[in-house]
Amino acid sequence: MGSISFANALGIHPLALKLRDRRTELLASNLANVDTPHYKARDIDFRKVLKGVTDPDPALGLSLTHPAHIDIDHIPKEPPTLYRIPAQPSMDGNTVESEQEHVRFGENALQYEASLNFVGSDFAGLKTAIKGE
Repeated sequence: MGSISFANALGIHPLALKLRDRRTELLASNLANVDTPHYKARDIDFRKVLKGVTDPDPALGLSLTHPAHIDIDHIPKEPPTLYRIPAQPSMDGNTVESEQEHVRFGENALQYEASLNFVGSDFAGLKTAIKGE
C-alpha cells in the first residue's frame, strides 16, 4: 500500500494558484500605474509557464529515473514577466490599456477562484479517503 503524496493528490493546482496570484499582482500594478508616464504594462504568459512545468523539454533538464524523485527544475521560482505591446500606445509612453487590464484582471480572478475550488475539492477527497468513508 502506497503513501498519500500531496504532490500527487493535488496535481498542478498549487502551482496554478501561485501563478495566478503573481499574475494578480502584476495586473493590479498595471492598473495602479495607468496614469504613470513611461510605465510599461507587464504580464505572465500563464499557458507557456504551465506548459513548461507539465511538459518540460528533456534537453533542458535532468530526467527522473524513479517515481519518488521530485522534479524541482521545472517549477519556476519567479515566472518570467513579459512587457505587453499596446494596441494604441499613449503619448507619454505608458502602455497600460485600462479596459484591457480590467478584463484580464477579472478573468484572472475568476480562474483563481476556479483553481481554489479544485484544490478544495481535492482536499475534500483526501479527507474522505483518510476517514475511510
